[in-house]
Amino acid sequence: MLRTRLFASLLLLGGPWFGAVMLSAAEVDSPTTDEMVIVFDQVHVLPMDSERILRNQRVLVQGDRIIALAPADELAIPDGAKRIAGEGRYLLPGLAEMHGHVPPTVDFSGMPARYLDDVLLLYLAGGVTTVRGMLGHEHQLRLKDDIATGKRLGPTLYLAGPSFNQHTVTSVEQARERVQQHKAEGWDLLKIHPGLSLEHYRAIAKEAQKQGIDFAGHVPEDVGIEQAILLGSRTIDHLDGYMAALGGFDTPLTKQDMAALVALTKTHQVAVVPTQALWETIIGAADADKLQHYDELKYMPARVIAGWERYLEAGSGAYYTGETAAIHAENRQRLLGALYQAGVTILMGTDAPQLYSVPGLSLRHELPMMAEAGMSYYDILRSGTVSVGEYFADKDTFGLVKAGHRADLLLVDNNPLEDLSVLYQPAGVMVRGQWLSRSELETKLADIAAARNAENRGR
Repeated sequence: MLRTRLFASLLLLGGPWFGAVMLSAAEVDSPTTDEMVIVFDQVHVLPMDSERILRNQRVLVQGDRIIALAPADELAIPDGAKRIAGEGRYLLPGLAEMHGHVPPTVDFSGMPARYLDDVLLLYLAGGVTTVRGMLGHEHQLRLKDDIATGKRLGPTLYLAGPSFNQHTVTSVEQARERVQQHKAEGWDLLKIHPGLSLEHYRAIAKEAQKQGIDFAGHVPEDVGIEQAILLGSRTIDHLDGYMAALGGFDTPLTKQDMAALVALTKTHQVAVVPTQALWETIIGAADADKLQHYDELKYMPARVIAGWERYLEAGSGAYYTGETAAIHAENRQRLLGALYQAGVTILMGTDAPQLYSVPGLSLRHELPMMAEAGMSYYDILRSGTVSVGEYFADKDTFGLVKAGHRADLLLVDNNPLEDLSVLYQPAGVMVRGQWLSRSELETKLADIAAARNAENRGR
């Protein structure tokens, strides 16, 4: 009720600001309370409802919601509000990682005890305020609730449960029971891994439809991409299954070669999460020396990096294509371009943390590849904002800079419609109404890097 009254009064007040704390974006570091109003003042807004910029705006946030947006000279700032001086910066919705992973909440495989919190912070530092976690672990649903209620800092989580594969599903009846169990436990979707038979996949799909829960992920070999689409996979992640069906591992593909599968994808409204940068590494097409010199590796445990290095040295794996990897990678880019041109929904994702894909910071490698495939900067941004909000429309309202939407916001120094790299060093990130300035993010990142150094010295 308080928010409703405040919103109504703000629309009526108009005129110059009054009673605000005059702080720059770099100075406002403290977390907010539910009742405090935060004002982004004199910002250029990318609302993401269309390819446009609203200049010199004020955006008001209270609690976890955006409550008002209007030209700065038409919207007053209430007494006691905390003002973030936009100074001509650009404000857009927070980004999403639609194929991410979150470590277990308990110690595992000798990893540092703080690793989970570090991963959550890295997502935020990269401007990622929403993560679709694609492999559930014990206690993750509690973690999701702890983040949502402010007990723990991190992006909003939507979680797939533990894997559906040939080891966890060995009969049609078990397939049905497992779907029912995941729905009852509160997982947001089902995670499909390779190895499932077509019979078991069909049972999962049928029961998932009955229970009202999505399934997504990989395309098992015995299922194939056409059946995955026809049976209702909500997303095809990593563009899995397309190359196998098209013979694209070692033979250059044309747009005509891909046309039928692209049309089928569009017709059945199946979205894709490409993860192009990671898959370039997995198939053996990436520059190994360049990977090993990524600056963001300083935030990852030595044990993790050592595992990544072993993968490069081995030159093998289920998806590794070796000598034809360059052709494979080019075909993946052509396919992404064809899907985009056909109007298939593309969702931003990097599969972090995986091979040289550091949470949040991995976007700096993925976004350029999306652009190289032919996607416009606006549509790249859309893939991580409004399209994700539409995907999760039954869960919450977010993805636009608009009153009533969740206050997940990214403040950057220049126009990302002209230069995507401005996203990589945000002036600040707001997640569910909590503001993290660049200085605070830098302090937290430095702490993670120092902890990694200390761990390495102790090995």
